[in-house]
This record gives sequence, C-alpha cells and structure tokens, in this order.
Amino acid sequence: MTEVFYLRKILRLRLSAITKSFFKQQYHLFSTSIVKEKTHQLTENNSGGGRVKGKWVTLPPFSSSINVVSLGKRISHRSIVGDIDSIETMTSALKWVNRCCPHLPRSLVQKLFRLRQVRRDNVDGNADASECRLKRVGAKDMMREGERIFLPISVIEPPIKKQEYECSEEEMNFIRCLEIYKDSAIIAINKPPKLPVQGGLGIKKSLDELAATCLRYDIKERPRLVHRLDRDSSGILVMGRTQTSTTILHSIFREKTVGISEDRETDLGKRNLQKRYLALVFGVPNQRKGMISVPLTKVLLDDGRSERITIADGSSSSQHAVTEFRVVETSAYGYTWLELCPVTGRKHQLRVHCAEVLGTPIVGDYKYGWQAHRRWEPLPSSLDENVTEPKLLPFGLNLQCGSISEKQPHLHLHCKQMILPNISVALDHVSRDVDYDCSKLESINLVAPLPLHMQRSWNLLKSLAQQKA
Repeated sequence: MTEVFYLRKILRLRLSAITKSFFKQQYHLFSTSIVKEKTHQLTENNSGGGRVKGKWVTLPPFSSSINVVSLGKRISHRSIVGDIDSIETMTSALKWVNRCCPHLPRSLVQKLFRLRQVRRDNVDGNADASECRLKRVGAKDMMREGERIFLPISVIEPPIKKQEYECSEEEMNFIRCLEIYKDSAIIAINKPPKLPVQGGLGIKKSLDELAATCLRYDIKERPRLVHRLDRDSSGILVMGRTQTSTTILHSIFREKTVGISEDRETDLGKRNLQKRYLALVFGVPNQRKGMISVPLTKVLLDDGRSERITIADGSSSSQHAVTEFRVVETSAYGYTWLELCPVTGRKHQLRVHCAEVLGTPIVGDYKYGWQAHRRWEPLPSSLDENVTEPKLLPFGLNLQCGSISEKQPHLHLHCKQMILPNISVALDHVSRDVDYDCSKLESINLVAPLPLHMQRSWNLLKSLAQQKA
C-alpha cells in the first residue's frame, strides 16, 4: 500500500509539471501572436510623442535646442558667452531618446543601445520608416538636424506605474501652507521637522511623493527633488517643477562642490548659491567665527544595518566638506546660537562639524551628540504654562513640543535662508536670446521662519537672560 501511495504522488507531481509546461507554451504562443498582430496593425501615438509604424517606434525628428547643462554652468559662472560649452548644441542619440521618452526606464534604453537594437534614418525627415534604409546607431553617436530614431516595438508595453498617494483635503492644505515661493521653474517649501524628504524603509509618506499630489498645480510634471534635508531638521527645501529646471538646479547645486579644497580663502559672498542655517548647540566654540575644512567618510555599523559619518583619516573614499560658522548669541546656561553656511553639501555635514570639530553638538542630535544628552536637564520655563493641549497635525506631526524646556528636545537645526539664481527668468531670456549674459541674472532670496520648537527655545533663553540681568 505504501508503494502505491508514493507512486500515485509521483504521478500527480509529474502530471502537474507537464500541465504547467503545456500552459506556459500555449501562453507564449498566444502572447507572441498578439505581438505580431500589434506589429502589423498598431499605428497610434506613444506617450513620448513618437509614431509606431511597422516594427518600430518612431521618435520625432531631432532639432537642436537649449542645452540645459551648459546653461546651468553659465548661470553658475563656470562658463561665459562664447566658451566651449554652447547653450545651443547637438546631443547624443542616448540623450535624445531619454528626452523624447521620459516614461522609459534609463536602464532599458541603455540596454537597447548595448544590444544594438536602436536604428536611425537618413536626414530626410519626410520618408517613412518602411521607405528608408535604417542604420544602427550607438548611444554616443551625435544627432543631426531632422534625423529620426527608431526603437523596437516592444517598448510600447506600458510600464507599471507606481500609484500616487491620495491626499485628503486637510493634508493637501497643510502641504500647500508650507510654500514660501513658487514660479514656473521652482517651488520652495519650509519643511517641518519629523517629515521625511524621501521614502525608505519604514517611511510611508515623504515630501517627494506628497509633492506629486499636492504641488503640481497647472504643470503636468511632478516636482523633483534637487537637494536633501535630514528628517529631523527643518527649513528651505527647493524642488524643480520641470525636468529642464531640475537639470539646471542640479548643475547649480553641484557648483558648490566644484573646486572646493582646503583653501580657506573661499569668498562665500560671491558664490552663486548660498545657504544659511541656524543651530542651537551645547557649549561655546573656541572662536567667534571661522571656516571648518575637513574630509568626511561613511562608516558602517551593526553589520551594515546602520551608518555614521565621521572625520576621515585621508582615505580615498572621503569627501571634502567645508562649512563657515559664526556665533550669533551665547547664553549663560551653556548654549550657543550658531549661523552655519555650508559650502559643500555632504551628508550630516553640519552635525558632524559641530560635534566633532567644534566640540559643540547640536541640541536634539542624539546620533552625534548622545554624550551631551546623557546629562540633559530641561530649563524651567513659565512661557509654556498657557499652552493648550498639543494638536496632532496631518501625517502624525506634533510641532508644539521639542523645545529646551522639555525632556526630549527636537533637533535644533534649521535652514533659514537660501539665495539662488532666478531660473525662471534665465529660461525666459535664453529662449529669446541664446547669448543672454547670465552674469546679470537676478537672485531669489528665500527666507523660512523658525519652527515652533526652536522659536520657543529662542524666546526662553531671551527671557532667562533678561531675568538674570
């Protein structure tokens, strides 16, 4: 009986495997026939603006346009009119495909070029794909005026789109109340503490995805991040409203790190992008003002499950980090308000520079200033006695707590001011005159008020200083 039982079981497994194989073959034949049928019948427009005809997806004829990377360099004073980097220039086949088909993953486009599945026609833009002789094109081959690119028909398969987060009316109003500036090119908000900028492990809602729902307005494209702020920090966060403005902003933000070395004579007032932070720290720096210029590196902890930024010892993986600091005001209770102006934009740069270089960790920074918080004692305050019961805001935020009068203060680090070129005006001028002198471009001065917990700490220290006087 036992042998018969196992024999039946083996036969069932075998039949199941044969059945799966049969249906897999039938599905493959069925799907293949569908693709062939599409190949002969499909003549509709794709989302990249191209036309599908025969076996190819036809992209629009190439026409030279504004080189936003070169424009970004010109705005950043890294190239001038008549320099090698021309604003009106040619582009490679890879960049043209990415520009015409932003819906296609870049990894897929690179794979098509690598497998030599991309074609181009002659310069005659009036000929159909079936009437002209197509030639293979490489990713780095330069495009000529009127030339068209042809992609395999397989790229028309619609990609699986990530479902955007649907905000309630209360959540949308809250996000829009954070706006401090908006034009056709950029949008800037005053990020509250505890609201993450990007998604990740354990993060359900981030500003990156919330902006796609709440901050689009009349523009089809979603706002894109240009720089980052730590989850616990607050202040000015700038996003590009279009792909063009985002590319220019990326070039401007990268300009901060170009040419930065150990030279301490950097004139921050002449830099095209300026950022100023306000921080409350433990202790008092040895100098009233100065420049911090040390390399930083990342160290993995807990078998790679966490990481920490620290001062590098000359390793090749380190990144140079420069910060200008100035004492704003000191307190008899052992606190100091610092103005921090980062020249570079390294991860946790200001927090590490304050804790490990100046020896004055930021209040509420439990990662780099945990030793100072072991002896933490909140300051007595009469300012908060009449404060009503804290009201939870959308996304579970509670912005009424976290001052130095409480047992667990929030991070006291706030990006209070940012000065950057007016990208919207630059794009408007360059569209009419490619030789526009960007050195005359006006700047935008963004200012963000302090978050409630830092404002209360400021008021408390002022009040205690007056009582002591």
